[in-house]
Amino acid sequence: MTSANTEYEYTPVEGSLTIDNKLEIEEDGKNAEKNTPDTDTEMTVERFNISEGSDNCNDNNTVSANTSKTFLYIAACIGNLIAFTAGIWLGWTSPELPKLENNATTPLPEPSTPSQSAWIGSLLPLGAAIGPFAAGFSADIIGRKKTLLIAGIPFLISFLSAALGSSILVFYGLRFLSGLGVGSVFTVLPMYIGEIADDSVRGALGSFMQLFITGGLLFSYAIGPYVSIAVFNLICLIPLILFFAGFFLLIPESPYFLLSQSKESECSQALIKLRGTSDVKAEIEETKNVVAETQANKGSFADIFKSKGTTKAMILSVALVGFQQFSGINIVLFYTYAVTGDSMRPDIATIMVGIMQVVFSCIAPLFVEKRGKRFLLLVSAIGMAISLAGFGYYFRLLDVGSSTDSISWLPLLCLVVYNATYCAGFGPLPWAIMAELFPTNIKSAASTLTASICWFLGFLITKYFSVVTAVVGAGVSFFIFCICCVIAAVFVYKFVPETSGKSVQEIQDILEGKQQK
Repeated sequence: MTSANTEYEYTPVEGSLTIDNKLEIEEDGKNAEKNTPDTDTEMTVERFNISEGSDNCNDNNTVSANTSKTFLYIAACIGNLIAFTAGIWLGWTSPELPKLENNATTPLPEPSTPSQSAWIGSLLPLGAAIGPFAAGFSADIIGRKKTLLIAGIPFLISFLSAALGSSILVFYGLRFLSGLGVGSVFTVLPMYIGEIADDSVRGALGSFMQLFITGGLLFSYAIGPYVSIAVFNLICLIPLILFFAGFFLLIPESPYFLLSQSKESECSQALIKLRGTSDVKAEIEETKNVVAETQANKGSFADIFKSKGTTKAMILSVALVGFQQFSGINIVLFYTYAVTGDSMRPDIATIMVGIMQVVFSCIAPLFVEKRGKRFLLLVSAIGMAISLAGFGYYFRLLDVGSSTDSISWLPLLCLVVYNATYCAGFGPLPWAIMAELFPTNIKSAASTLTASICWFLGFLITKYFSVVTAVVGAGVSFFIFCICCVIAAVFVYKFVPETSGKSVQEIQDILEGKQQK
């Protein structure tokens, strides 16, 4: 699922896609480090601070600045309604699969079998593995805004199909379609937000995506259990329709994309709307330079493996997102109902988990700034390992027929610890580190490839978890995830450099072995 000295992250659950990037730009012969967001497919443009006036600025300048920032926040909120919808789909299986498996609530001719449920759960990440390639290409050809609007169409079709469908094949198809939408959103939305944002609010706006995704998860957990499948999916159309209407009517295209298409007049109009001032000429000129530099130096997938540093960066990136998936996050998210135990009603427990995810998504960036990414990855891996060991112990007792009455509280406690430590570390930070490991010219290709691998691993784990569990039991399956987290902690300690506060060149020197971690 990316800064200089200031960072922001967001976690897509299910391969949490975090944003935290560093971009170096030559200015007056010196390297000027600027904070800029990144995404799974990094194509973000850095902007320079444009003076809003001189020492004798009048009150109108202040009003204009405040107005422009207000509009930027509104634009980010409207744009992130599509991230909210993606979050709904990430949490969809938790309340909906039990209904499909229940003869009294399923719209299917007969209840879904465990194998069918596994396919329903796993087809979303399979679609999401394909989405980044299509979305990244589309964003460069037709624009960020149009691509995001198109990304909402699979969500629309999927919600309507889920509300009206009565065939297992329909549910297979809608989950795959929704995955295409999720992969596209995770690719293009951070790119778009980064390109419309003013320097002074870029970090804040970039953090919205994680918040809206976890908000969508909470939406699924809070509403899904209490209404039918049809009613729930029709309700889910509301934020999506608001996105279509608001984004299409109110929000302009990315100024960076417009300049890349030589549409300077339209770029000027977009910036005037976004900045709340007609004095945008200087910013247009600066952005022109960045566009020219980016297009001249844009790398391909093959360029990732042309140097020792970038090859090592790719290995580290794939390893981190691989450990993220082998922590069992998709199993915990998709099957929250099944892992809550008997200490609390599953619907109440999942709502608590959703609230906690929102809270930790808000406070995690504060810990990153103080302690660094590497430290939090270690804490996260250890915390998840402990909670997964608790899951393993509890479900192993169930597997062998032993009583769990005295520890009925354990699964809920493990669920809380797991989600807290995941959201603080291995949720957002693999993507944050990945975005800092690569030079700007190959960041887009590297991010796309890493994201696709991440989602594909998510598909394999979600699909075959039930198969492995049927053979060895749920307890052993969770112990396997626990061991993976222990290995992840060792890997982070031995091989992952601290990237916080380091320039792109310093990070490359570390990867090339020219500088100590």
